[in-house]
Amino acid sequence: MHTLKSSFLGLLTVLALNATSLQADKQTPNILIFLVDDMGLMDTTVPFLYDAQGKPQRHPLNQFYRTPSMERLASQGIRFSQFYAMSVCSPTRASLMTGQTSARHYVTQFIRPETKNTGEYGPENWKWRGFDPGEATLASRLRDAGYHTIHSGKAHFGPIDSYAADPANLGFDVNIAGCAYGAPGSYYGKDDFGLATKRRKHRAVPGLEKYHGQDIHLSEALTLELNQAITDAVEEEKPFFAYMSHYAVHGPFQSDPRFAKNYAAEPNKNLAAYASMIEGMDKSLGDILDHLENLGVAENTIVFFLGDNGSDAPMGPIHEVASSAPLRGKKGTHYEGGMRVPFIAAWAKPDPANPHQKRNPVASNALNTQDIGAVYDLFPTILNLAEAPTPERNIDGIDLAPLLAGETGPAEDRDFLMHFPHEHRSSYYTVYRKGEWKLIYHYRHQKKDTWDPVELYDLSKDPYETANLAARNPRKKESMIKNMRAALKKTNAQSLRSTID
Repeated sequence: MHTLKSSFLGLLTVLALNATSLQADKQTPNILIFLVDDMGLMDTTVPFLYDAQGKPQRHPLNQFYRTPSMERLASQGIRFSQFYAMSVCSPTRASLMTGQTSARHYVTQFIRPETKNTGEYGPENWKWRGFDPGEATLASRLRDAGYHTIHSGKAHFGPIDSYAADPANLGFDVNIAGCAYGAPGSYYGKDDFGLATKRRKHRAVPGLEKYHGQDIHLSEALTLELNQAITDAVEEEKPFFAYMSHYAVHGPFQSDPRFAKNYAAEPNKNLAAYASMIEGMDKSLGDILDHLENLGVAENTIVFFLGDNGSDAPMGPIHEVASSAPLRGKKGTHYEGGMRVPFIAAWAKPDPANPHQKRNPVASNALNTQDIGAVYDLFPTILNLAEAPTPERNIDGIDLAPLLAGETGPAEDRDFLMHFPHEHRSSYYTVYRKGEWKLIYHYRHQKKDTWDPVELYDLSKDPYETANLAARNPRKKESMIKNMRAALKKTNAQSLRSTID
């Protein structure tokens, strides 16, 4: 028996080495995007903020959560302190797939599955049905370049019965549990992921019937299915693009039983459930990294980890320092806590001798505190990694390759634009950042007589947005407004149906 076991293990080793060799000989690496829903910059033990010397700085929330797999990934690669997404989910997901900011691609609000979520003054022709038939996406471009494309988890690209609701229409060869819904009916297999419930039956996660009735959390089921799809791609000897898009940590806040005991002392039960879901997401990341290593393809796989908008952790008021502390605001707001997200890029297993890693180096255990990164940068970055052609359309993102290798650019050269002409926690506004300055321009307000439509912050001196400098620095204010209007014009951004003069 011992001899048979040894022979079997030896065979697995040979197969893994052969897989590594075959993949390394190919020109393009495997690509994994690991996207977490509603996870903010502070929802992790990995510190993304920094002190006066530019060193990573831990804050109280970093002590609350448990994310060892994120720590593992961060130690292998580079993370950005200033990486931006849109402030709600569907616009970010459209930006990932197009390389464009929300002002340009017109998916400016989160998509409701059944109704047009415009708001009282929002533009009528925003793309609430998501992508048009035949529209090029990141997935479709990679599939055309020879990649096996895999979607696992939350899609939320279009409403029910729309073309964009099915990831298979957007370039994915495999769709695991992706549909129009932004939140699951239930995270529990014992609830058939919502089908066995009364109140949220209409949001039951599809395609996971094999797990119905089981004592399993949705995060684990999605991971098992993704790992099997990756195995299939490796066996076909094709490079793969895996898009792991967790429903977690979006509500409903349902504790992951594997980690619930770690937060039993927390009196806020929703927060305890949220924290256990963060840890379950982190376990998913570790399981995928381990699986890639067991398959012998970790050295040939680059990983991009990020959130889709700011934190929605169930604690505290929305515009005060709470779930994103010390950053201001949370999901759906125009403050840093609503838009800054964790971002890590790393090879799944660093190996300086690997041909892919020689061509596309990533700095090790590094924190970029200077440069602005944005979710729409992943589109050109990944297409260039894959040596796939970029569509002939306007792209707002840049190739992050030099920054991933550890270089830094002139901070004042980069800007970030988010346009939100709808209602939410913060409503009817544009955010424009250039260098260290950030402008928030409001289009409507309830108190017209006392209202100043502009907020202006110097993030180099006031990273937590405590002092609005609009009245004290009129020259910078006017300069930023001019730049914002030019950026909106360049993207052909949509206007509100009516505004307050």
